[in-house]
Amino acid sequence: MSRFDGEPTFFVLDYITITRDSRTRLVVAVGGDERAAGLLQTHGRFLLTPGPRGDYHRQPHDLPVEDQRQGATAAAHALLTAGFSVHLDPALNTLLPPDGDRQATHRYLGRLAEHASNATCDREVADILTEIIAPGEGLLPRLTSVLTATYDIWETRKHHSGEDTALADRLMTAAAGLRQHSWQIEQIPNRAAATPRPPLPSTAPAPPSPALPQPRAADPIPKGLPAPWETAPTNAAAMSRSTAGP
Repeated sequence: MSRFDGEPTFFVLDYITITRDSRTRLVVAVGGDERAAGLLQTHGRFLLTPGPRGDYHRQPHDLPVEDQRQGATAAAHALLTAGFSVHLDPALNTLLPPDGDRQATHRYLGRLAEHASNATCDREVADILTEIIAPGEGLLPRLTSVLTATYDIWETRKHHSGEDTALADRLMTAAAGLRQHSWQIEQIPNRAAATPRPPLPSTAPAPPSPALPQPRAADPIPKGLPAPWETAPTNAAAMSRSTAGP
């Protein structure tokens, strides 16, 4: 028995990071070897993708947010079980207990961005904008309230201490501008919702109805024979003479 028999066995020492790219919102995985790549692809729905600094793994563009989190968590668990060192972005970890308001807000904004990218008509865009600027409950009104409350406390403290309030005043100017922009955005959903939905694609045109048979022209009267309208009176006269007697 060697002196290492009582020590844990580390199969792989490569470090793998699974996180969300802030610009593209894609879940990416960096690091690992071919064995790690197989686990990422099998358990996390990751795709091997060429990059400017070498290959990396990412999930599909159209994968919903919750599916992204479940795939990232499953891949991280499989990698850890295989002996890899893994860093998983806490916002992607579905096994963590309910976290604070910050992470919940990030997930909410991620789902809202996903719905916006999948909007197919003006009415769906109007629904998303309404959620953003709804009076009292929308994102922008709440953000404006936070900025205004911050200004009130900051300006009051600086005023009582005799300090310059220029920075606080700039914050209030920004909050007022945000409130004005919110009012402008409020006008958009009503007009967007009034836009009629685009017509559904028309079905294939019906095949043309068969042409009705055209009446056949009358056969020409052979030369030397009288026309019917010419023989009728003569025939009638002959019949009259035959019945009259001598």
